[in-house]
Amino acid sequence: MTADTLATLSDQLILAAILLYLAAMVGYALELAFATRPAQVRELVAADGSTVTETQEAEPIAWAMRAGRIAVGLTWVGWAANVTATLTRGLAVERWPWGNMYEFVVAMILAAVTVYLFMQLRYPVRFLGAFVSVIAAIGLGFSVRVLYTQAGPVVPALDSYWVAIHVSAAIAASGLFTVGGVAAALYLFRGAGQSRLPALADLERIAHRVIVIGFPIWTFAVISGALWADKAWGRYWNWDPKEVWAFITWVAYAAYLHARATAGWKGKAALIVSLVAFGCLLFNLVGVNIFFGGLHSYADVN
Repeated sequence: MTADTLATLSDQLILAAILLYLAAMVGYALELAFATRPAQVRELVAADGSTVTETQEAEPIAWAMRAGRIAVGLTWVGWAANVTATLTRGLAVERWPWGNMYEFVVAMILAAVTVYLFMQLRYPVRFLGAFVSVIAAIGLGFSVRVLYTQAGPVVPALDSYWVAIHVSAAIAASGLFTVGGVAAALYLFRGAGQSRLPALADLERIAHRVIVIGFPIWTFAVISGALWADKAWGRYWNWDPKEVWAFITWVAYAAYLHARATAGWKGKAALIVSLVAFGCLLFNLVGVNIFFGGLHSYADVN
């Protein structure tokens, strides 16, 4: 295939991934709405006059459970389309396929979906699919409509093996933090009482686990970025907006982990801090490139 053909195929596969993620979202939503009903709790009066609390689990609806399983399959197919789109983009441009914001967001969405799919193989987290899939569809749609850049060469600063080291680490950490952000947002949305969502403790555990894994990867991304900056520009730190916000994001996630480990922050307070950190991450990945210039302006929106 020619480079133009591969680039066109990549674009078409991204559109297919968007549709597949949206279809999966519908299946997950049906399962969440009908197959995972909250348990019914009622109080019974015993013969001696004492009160007994009885919890009656609702029976799941078979077709809704089937919709959830179909949604997982659709997510895997969408993931495959996402992977193939990334690979064909790389083959078309003959470089690592994350040299601009469009390619980075596509890879970040791929990382987030990958984290979710492999988590649901081991843990009962299928409920996250409804939210991860819609974020994936919106993220890819945003990248196509707003960030899209024609396949082509990159500036000399990005023609380096450091792309495979620094940017890959940032993508992997961003995918983990995205799943953590979803779990944290669901925690705040759920509230106390009966709900179709899992228990608050389970949501907090999911958010904490992925952040614990993602934080050292983000740390490595920041350090490797400094090493690349020294090689490219002669200094480890240039006070570039991208560098500053990457460090702010690191500090915010470090504050979450420190508060949870030493100050005993649990639940809502800790997860609010994690969401602030996730907001810093999103602003660093997209907002800085839209609103600021600097040494990273080569990745700006075209």
